[in-house]
Amino acid sequence: MSGSILETIHTSLDVKRLTLAQQQELCSELRGRILSTVSRNGGHLASNLGAVELTVALHACFEPPIDRLVFDVGHQCYAHKLLTGRQKAFDTLRQFGGLSGFPRPQESPCDAFHSGHSSTAISAATGIATGLRLSGSPGYTVAVVGDGAMTGGLSFEGLNNAAQAGRLIVVLNDNDISISKNVGSLARYLSAMTSNPLYFKLKDNTRRIVQEVPVVGQPVYRMVSAGKRMAKDALTASNLFESFGFDYYGPIDGHDIKTMTDVFWRARSLGRPALVHVKTVKGKGVPYAQQNPSLYHGVSPFDAKTGEIPAHAPSFCGVFGKKMLELAAKDDKIAAITAAMTDGVGLSDLSKANPDRFFDVGIAEQHAVTFAAGLATTGCRPVVAVYSTFLQRAYDQIVHDVALPGLPVVLAVDRAGIVGEDGATHQGLFDAAFLSSVPNMTVYSPADYEGLERCLERALSADTPQAVRYPRGEQPILPEGRRLPDMTVYDGSQEDAGGQGQAPQLSIVTYGRITAACLQAARALGERGVRVRVVSLERICPIDYDELIPEISGRVLFVEEGIEAGGIGQQCLFSLFQRGACERAELAAVKGRFVPHGTTQQLLSLCGLDAAGIEARAQELLQQGEEHE
Repeated sequence: MSGSILETIHTSLDVKRLTLAQQQELCSELRGRILSTVSRNGGHLASNLGAVELTVALHACFEPPIDRLVFDVGHQCYAHKLLTGRQKAFDTLRQFGGLSGFPRPQESPCDAFHSGHSSTAISAATGIATGLRLSGSPGYTVAVVGDGAMTGGLSFEGLNNAAQAGRLIVVLNDNDISISKNVGSLARYLSAMTSNPLYFKLKDNTRRIVQEVPVVGQPVYRMVSAGKRMAKDALTASNLFESFGFDYYGPIDGHDIKTMTDVFWRARSLGRPALVHVKTVKGKGVPYAQQNPSLYHGVSPFDAKTGEIPAHAPSFCGVFGKKMLELAAKDDKIAAITAAMTDGVGLSDLSKANPDRFFDVGIAEQHAVTFAAGLATTGCRPVVAVYSTFLQRAYDQIVHDVALPGLPVVLAVDRAGIVGEDGATHQGLFDAAFLSSVPNMTVYSPADYEGLERCLERALSADTPQAVRYPRGEQPILPEGRRLPDMTVYDGSQEDAGGQGQAPQLSIVTYGRITAACLQAARALGERGVRVRVVSLERICPIDYDELIPEISGRVLFVEEGIEAGGIGQQCLFSLFQRGACERAELAAVKGRFVPHGTTQQLLSLCGLDAAGIEARAQELLQQGEEHE
């Protein structure tokens, strides 16, 4: 990259010094760097490629951190990172200890607000702009929001309160595509606006020409406002964003740097909220990403030249999708719901086979859950498939609309537990704790594919609220255990310890994917002469203690791939102590922290939840009080 323009860019001031031709060359270099890094590390490709010119135009007109740039979700922030002093570290993107794949203020003051979940930017930017106004601080606040994120209710809550924020600009990055095809009335509205640009040209020209007339310009402009509204009504439907108090500009070409910079300078000169509507192409500049943007939205490492993505083994998500297709073919009351994640949650085949019983509601998890509750009152058997981290957004709906009336809604909770490189905003560490706290809720957490299929069948046969949680990726290899209705018992380490037929000295109780690491730790302990039994719970709420207690003896170690506070482990150990079922116990779980980005194995090790960490924790428990025994 010797002599490249990108190497000379460290702040937005460096972008401002470039000619238009140099800015366009910079865009080409940014695309190349993003492509090469994401092809090695994985990440969000298509959305970042589509936002390159937009990002350069923003840095040509604004000056972070004096001006605050807030990126919704964060799927389009890579070029911003490269323009704000993080070039040398960019190769560490999404790697353990490296740069986050999302905006992170701890990384740079140029990241005004953290993100990872959708539809938060307008509310956050409104708060920032208001705070800057109250403190007398200079600078504009800019919220960059995708059209998919604009369908989220929180975006409208933010718009509803933004009119008094002062120096606030919302950039609507309209690429027609979210992770799944953008759906709903707002998507149709944006398309209609795009098809009729005449009004926007008329409005802009009227304001510019009339206001420039000396002395009488402003009074005349106010006088003709009524006529302008009549013209608007004649040319297009009422502008939704102007009804919220925004000056609207667009739609404009989101790959035309000059036009965007002209509009941004004009918008910031107003000193009041403005919305700039730009049209971009997701995957811009890379043919295979442009042709299939959904496939290259969030992607694992791939061949940068061909776009070829290595084949993956079956996954929990894939098994869920196949099982749903099978069950829906047998029962026409089953309906599937997702929030803009058709491919992500494995429901593509079902959506094609049963389009009348498949519902993509857009980025609207709260609506998805209450919509499912409504369906359930009519005799349908709705399944809401959603990532664990996004289910957090619908907690009130789970409590109030599903559990309180006891409706048979099934929550299929994908990406439960540690998910890896997407980091703290995406780790699925809280669902077991908050779902198990809700009355009337049954929660399953299978350890393998067979268990997932079994749990899904059980959940759909019940007449009460159900949740089936499962991790990202492939199943672990598990030995054959002794199956009970709600758990599996593994006694293999008894033989290693030469204690066949004797009661275990240590009982490890766990659930889900981490069962495999517990068994590995048990084998290592068995080689040291310790008799260990592993009990893997399949139904984690409610736990059948009449079934569990006869299976445990000695000291009890509960291992959980989830948050410690309020989790299944705390609940289980308390109940065991209450029942006098154990005297010494320990809990291994994620303790009071947000888990960063890295590989799943790195993060499990960081939390002491890999086999070595579990073994060490077990040895500590076994050594407790030995001098007094």
